[in-house]
Amino acid sequence: MMNSAEQLAILPATKEPYQIIYADDVLLIVSKPAQLLTVPGRHPQNQDCLISRVQREFPSAAVVHRLDYDTSGLVVLPMTKRVLSDISKQFQARTVHKHYIALVAGKLAKTQGIIELPIAADTDNRPLYKVCQQDGKPSVTRYTLLSYDSTTDQSRVKLEPVTGRSHQLRVHMLALGHPMLGDTLYAPAGAADKSSRLMLHAEYIQFQHPLTKQLMEFSAVAPF
Repeated sequence: MMNSAEQLAILPATKEPYQIIYADDVLLIVSKPAQLLTVPGRHPQNQDCLISRVQREFPSAAVVHRLDYDTSGLVVLPMTKRVLSDISKQFQARTVHKHYIALVAGKLAKTQGIIELPIAADTDNRPLYKVCQQDGKPSVTRYTLLSYDSTTDQSRVKLEPVTGRSHQLRVHMLALGHPMLGDTLYAPAGAADKSSRLMLHAEYIQFQHPLTKQLMEFSAVAPF
């Protein structure tokens, strides 16, 4: 049986195209399909990715933040160095607001709450992450229960990452006892087998346009 690192060595890219949500002379907002890397991977077969596809049409597009291979949804792609620098600073200052939609196993005990659990790399099982009180970095996620389906015992939740740790939303929901459906990295078989893709989608993002200073809001409805 392959370990997690071996499973991630080759990540076949979906043939589903990205969608342009917004475009001007200096900025692109696109919706990335699931099962597509944001940037090229190290393995030769992982060169097909979101940014390489976008740059065929918009050669100056650059990456300022990423979504995991398994996650779909909104990605901001600056097209000048000035805009790249400005939006990068907004991310660092945590003035960029975003939320995700996820389907998870079970019914949440509370309709809303905050998860504050430090996250660290799982050195015994790379490239996974884990909650670690000793070595983990502070990590905060707000959650809201949107609906619960008693026939499938599944919850639809809105997740707002206050911090931006790798795999934060997956690790936090797992720690809460509600693994994401289709999560082959973290969920037990019962939840991982419920979907052919990870049920996590970056639905909404808000930030200030670097040039006009206008507050920009974008959304892309989850495909599930």
